[in-house]
Amino acid sequence: MNQIVIRKATLLTMEGTNGCKPFEADLLIEGGRIAAIGENVVARSDAKVIDGRNRLVMPGLINAHTHSSETFFRGRYEGMPLEVWLLYAYPLLMGPVIDERLLYLRSLLLAMDSLRNGVTTICDDFFDPPTHDLSRLGAAFRAYEQAGIRANVSSAVMNVHTLDALPYAREVLPKALQDKLDFGPLMPAGDYIDYCRSAFASLHGKPERLRFMIAPSAPQRCTPDMLAACHDLAIEMGVPLHTHVLETKTQAVTGPEFYGKSLIAYMHELGALSRNTTIAHSVWVSDADIALMGAAGCSIAHNAVSNQKLGAGIAPIRKLLDAGVVVGLGTDGVSSNDTARIFDVMRTAALIHSTSGPDYERWIKAEEILAMATIGGARSAMLEQRTGSLAPGKAADLLILNLNTFNFFPLNDIPKQLVFSENGSSIETVMVDGEIVVQGGRLQTVNEDDVLAEIRERVPAHLAAHAELEKLNSIFHVSVAEIHRRATAQPIGFDRYAGDAMR
Repeated sequence: MNQIVIRKATLLTMEGTNGCKPFEADLLIEGGRIAAIGENVVARSDAKVIDGRNRLVMPGLINAHTHSSETFFRGRYEGMPLEVWLLYAYPLLMGPVIDERLLYLRSLLLAMDSLRNGVTTICDDFFDPPTHDLSRLGAAFRAYEQAGIRANVSSAVMNVHTLDALPYAREVLPKALQDKLDFGPLMPAGDYIDYCRSAFASLHGKPERLRFMIAPSAPQRCTPDMLAACHDLAIEMGVPLHTHVLETKTQAVTGPEFYGKSLIAYMHELGALSRNTTIAHSVWVSDADIALMGAAGCSIAHNAVSNQKLGAGIAPIRKLLDAGVVVGLGTDGVSSNDTARIFDVMRTAALIHSTSGPDYERWIKAEEILAMATIGGARSAMLEQRTGSLAPGKAADLLILNLNTFNFFPLNDIPKQLVFSENGSSIETVMVDGEIVVQGGRLQTVNEDDVLAEIRERVPAHLAAHAELEKLNSIFHVSVAEIHRRATAQPIGFDRYAGDAMR
């Protein structure tokens, strides 16, 4: 097996209690895994040697929650809360589905953008309505295989009518608009589980770094039997149940309106909270919700940038951490964030939680943010035995950063400068499974110029067609905005529309 040895580097392993303390050592890679860490590590004479002097070696970053379906909508929207934004980014009235080649390119672009910015693992909550198609899901898997990234990929499902998943919808929407949303019967739980089993058989683990995960879109968007069946299958297959919960005030109102309890309490009642459960957002959770989540050992993906762009609020991260909830960081989709950079999320998350109150001892520290971006994200993806830290036996998913850049000059404190100063521009090398996938700012696995040229040629027609869908769906804008207004005006017992700052 080929060997790579990085000599005399500054290592930040994120492994164990001292994982955030940099130290100088060698790192040996063999067969895609880390073989040894230490001083003067012995390597074969034919090993590839990388000079680690003035270089930082750290684990690759984990994007705990994103949506490849939004990759072509970068910079397209602003000034809309989630429920209104969804009308345009995920239209209710759909046209022809994106063709399979563009779907592949969309996924490939996300992977390329991620890798160049130090993200070695993504959790893609792949959403491809109106049906679930293994060939189309396979296009995303092929893109990630080609790029060389590690990925958990879902095929998100919802089987509750839109009007029954939004509070006040049947009161607010005129009958003529409601009639336009009659799409016939929705997918039964058994059919979705059969589809997932086919995905596990044909795509999961082929190659090993690509895995399928289960993704009921949200508890209010799925029937109880769907949610329970998804959770059972996730446990059986040892993968995450990846879902959206309590992202907005509207969703905070949804639980009491529909179920007489919070959405977290509802999931707990259905037996769908466990170590396998990964919750995207978790902004509007109460103290009682947090206690249930901590007791279950579940995870969240903290989407600090997306939540601010959509005006959702600030998740109570300190309380979640105190309760034992695992926290990873996610970009969310490129449309609700406009980048795939976890470095941006790290800086934002480190800053916004300083508004959580005057007790500055409880503000989130840089070392905690780094843990969320690495080992915490790996745990949320159920990949902590494989990636997220540097340790013998783990996959060599790592970054090499140049410490002679402005981001580290003068060098005071590496963890703090990674969180508050670095933006990915210091990255020289990115490895996944011991393979160099980025070198000197260029992808080594694909021809970037060819990919971008094809996207540049094909995407304008796709975006023009999408613009027509936006016009078509704008008829719902006033009604959905009224749902948002009513929900944000509704007290729910722990109202904190400004998020964590009001707790």
